Amino acid sequence: MIQNHCRNNKSSTPLLAEFLKIISEDNRLAIICFLQKYDEQCVCKIWEFLELPQNLTSHHLKVLKDFDLLNSRKEGLNVYYSINEKELNKYRELLNKILSKGEFHGKG
Repeated sequence: MIQNHCRNNKSSTPLLAEFLKIISEDNRLAIICFLQKYDEQCVCKIWEFLELPQNLTSHHLKVLKDFDLLNSRKEGLNVYYSINEKELNKYRELLNKILSKGEFHGKG
């Protein structure tokens, strides 16, 4: 059962749950997908892609950056964002461990 796997990995389970909460927001998931496809992009390209105001896009970028899922660098007046592959891979591995075990049968 998934509960047994998670009990054996208590330290990583809350972190994975927080990761899933963060990326479950539509715009944040879209940012990750966009940056996976187009590598490093300036915030102006990201907010154009999302069709959101720049301040709301910046909020979502900050949440992702605070969770260390994004790297950023400033060039002149522009800020460029890219995926922190090392950090994202950590969550991929945790998620794959749980999902690949074939242990999830739901409750009951």
